[in-house]
Amino acid sequence: MSQLTNFQIYDLLNRPRPLWLVKIDLSDASLYWVDLSECNLSMANLSKADMNWANLAGADLRRADLSMANLFEAHLQRANLNEANLSHANLTRADLGKTDMLEAIMVEANLSRASLSKAMMIRANMNGSNLTRADLSKTNLAGANLSGSEMSLANLFDANLNGADLRGVNLTRADLTAANLSRADLTGAILTGADLSEANLEGTTLNDAIMPDGTRFVKEEKEVS
Repeated sequence: MSQLTNFQIYDLLNRPRPLWLVKIDLSDASLYWVDLSECNLSMANLSKADMNWANLAGADLRRADLSMANLFEAHLQRANLNEANLSHANLTRADLGKTDMLEAIMVEANLSRASLSKAMMIRANMNGSNLTRADLSKTNLAGANLSGSEMSLANLFDANLNGADLRGVNLTRADLTAANLSRADLTGAILTGADLSEANLEGTTLNDAIMPDGTRFVKEEKEVS
């Protein structure tokens, strides 16, 4: 990938849509308010790009590098982010509704107040991410790694967290109504004030978790006869 000059970027982005930008290098570029909706950016390098309020709705971003990118309030609805790297990216208040994010890497990403409703995030790596007040209602997070994440006040209504790694997660006052937590690992998680009404807890690991009533869950040891 060769990096483009500012003039080349301006010329390229003003061509007829949708644009074919596979493997393009737009790292560190100033792209705020840019409209790249429906464009093909698979395997593109967008690391550290400034994409505040960008429109990436329906874009193909498979395996793209968006690490440390600034995507504040960006529109990413229905985008394909499968296997994309969003580590340390700023996605505060971004709209990621109905996105495909299978096995996406989002380590320590900031997703506070982001909308991720109905997104497909199977086996996504979100270790240490900030999901405070994020909307994850009806999101598929089966097998996802959310260990160490901040998820206080998050909306996880009817979310699928089957087999997810939620060790040490802060879920204070989170809405987990009707969520599927079967086989999830919530070891050491904080669930103070969380709503677990109708949640599926079959096979869930809760060792040392702080439960909604503030008590610590202690696994009962079987007596040896």
